[in-house]
Amino acid sequence: MAVKVMRRLLLLGAAAMLTGGAIGAAQADDKSSGKGLTIGWTQRGLSGSDWWKTMIAGAQTQADKIGAKLIVLDANGDTTRQNQDVQTLISRGVDVVVINANDPIGVGASVKALKKAGIPLVAVNSNLDAKLVPDIFCYVAEDQVATGALAGEVIGKKAIEKFGDSGTWKLGSIGGFPGDVISDLRFSGFMKGFNDVIDKHPNVKVEALPMKFGEWKPDKALTPIRDMATANADMKILFSMSDVMNGGITQGLKQAGLWGDGVLIGSYDGGMAVIKQMMDDPKGPMQADASNQPWDQAVLAVKMAVAGYNKDDGACPGKTNYVKTSVVTPDTAAKYYKAEDTYMRAGD
Repeated sequence: MAVKVMRRLLLLGAAAMLTGGAIGAAQADDKSSGKGLTIGWTQRGLSGSDWWKTMIAGAQTQADKIGAKLIVLDANGDTTRQNQDVQTLISRGVDVVVINANDPIGVGASVKALKKAGIPLVAVNSNLDAKLVPDIFCYVAEDQVATGALAGEVIGKKAIEKFGDSGTWKLGSIGGFPGDVISDLRFSGFMKGFNDVIDKHPNVKVEALPMKFGEWKPDKALTPIRDMATANADMKILFSMSDVMNGGITQGLKQAGLWGDGVLIGSYDGGMAVIKQMMDDPKGPMQADASNQPWDQAVLAVKMAVAGYNKDDGACPGKTNYVKTSVVTPDTAAKYYKAEDTYMRAGD
């Protein structure tokens, strides 16, 4: 009898071990779909930017949809702090990290630390230095050169219509920070699209003014725009590299007496406030806004985080995955305007 009891206990123990193993395997399999996955998100900033807040909202929505846990840490524009945040995420045992880098080179220590820890890294919105790219799983953003070119082409055509096909035009621009990769890419894209139009009109000469920087915030953009407009009262074209700065840009141009029929503005982001502005004032200075869809970028970044966890290289060929973008003009603004959204998005 005792032998039978012992044998039964051993069998029950073995069954329990097998069941426990099966449950553990099932839990591991759940992570492959995103369920139970812990995603660490290190954000370069949140304060003062609806664009960044929209991005995090999109990320949280997608994480909730697949059953993943999202841990967001805000570096508040401080690269040292962002590197510390990555160390915090590593110590908390996250499965994947998404980084919206404050500095494409300055986060190098974080990239190395994540590689050493065996944690996949997805970069979103802000790319990393070329030397760091081999150590990331995927870069998610819009094609900034191509998207900038959409706005540049529209402004080029509207400039010819407005100012004629001869003369010298001053062109101003405002980006985020000096040396910012995003600013450089967006501006080069804008000028590509613009020059594709203007090059067909040899009697037009364009004087590109030195780029100003507004730190991606309206209050920081006001003074440099006012100073540039005051010193260049005949400026005809302005490219804003973010809708977020446009409140300060508008105020700065008005203070300099340059707001009105004399200047054409192209912008970048696809913000609903700018789209509504074009609807309400179709003949005003704002004539083009290229979208970059923070919600869609965030959703795609979470999807790439899952793919990175699964080591699915085919999900991100060439380590780059772009969202599809558009350009809005006064003629098309009503088509794209959705009062419930902050920025244009394709959806979940």
